[in-house]
Amino acid sequence: MQEFGDFANIDIEKLLKGADEQFARIEEFQKNMDSFVGRAEDENGLVMAEYGSEGLRTLEIHPKAMRLASGELSDLIKEVLKDAGAALQANLNSAMGDAFGEEDNPMKFATDPEGALSKVKEAEAAYNRAFEDTMGELDKIRRRLDL
Repeated sequence: MQEFGDFANIDIEKLLKGADEQFARIEEFQKNMDSFVGRAEDENGLVMAEYGSEGLRTLEIHPKAMRLASGELSDLIKEVLKDAGAALQANLNSAMGDAFGEEDNPMKFATDPEGALSKVKEAEAAYNRAFEDTMGELDKIRRRLDL
């Protein structure tokens, strides 16, 4: 009979409870997705923007901003929009860290493509080891059966 090693000692109840807790955190995160907002305002209070999960929610331009040259105003609006988007991203990163834990936070890969590639390579290596082990076992069976 085949031994299962430490795999036979897995606490299934603990595993299922952990999975249920993780799903509950994800569900709560999804419910609150609309509440995440990134806000930004320029230092003179001429332009204010709010970004939400659906995109730009609010863009307020103070009447004094109309005194700026069109290029200046355009640059100011773009800068405030960029800052509001970054604030939203930071809020989402924090919430995802709370839901998944910092180590398993999927949002960290948005800013760390090398880390994402490293995880993919780890998964590929694990798959290759499992495949080679399985093929080795199948080859042993084939030899035992003299096929």
